[in-house]
Amino acid sequence: MAKKTEARRIGDIGEAAAAQYLAKKGYHILERNYRIYEGEIDIIAADSEYIVFAEVKTRNTNSLDRPSSAVNIKKQKKIILTAVHYLAEHENDLQPRFDIIEIIYDKKTKMIISMEHIENAFIQTGEYGVY
Repeated sequence: MAKKTEARRIGDIGEAAAAQYLAKKGYHILERNYRIYEGEIDIIAADSEYIVFAEVKTRNTNSLDRPSSAVNIKKQKKIILTAVHYLAEHENDLQPRFDIIEIIYDKKTKMIISMEHIENAFIQTGEYGVY
């Protein structure tokens, strides 16, 4: 098995922290790292109203950009396509929502400095309708 890169290790730390954060907020974690050929969703979670497709972006303290800036239109389309696939396989009556969880991680102290949960970070429009 290939050795994980430092970026992947930091990403794993961020995803684990984000899942723990969502669980503490009352969300039930349905899936982590849900993959299909076209894409991946970091966390799929649900509460009584929403099924949340969350993209977790973790950056070091010295990063110049906000972590969410990495979730461009191309990435959003992949997440949406993957979510549509998930919903086709897992019927439910919940309203889909696309969130981003931004995490700032300090490599020196090995601690998460901040976490921001951006609800409804983007929406689906087009051939699949508006969610």
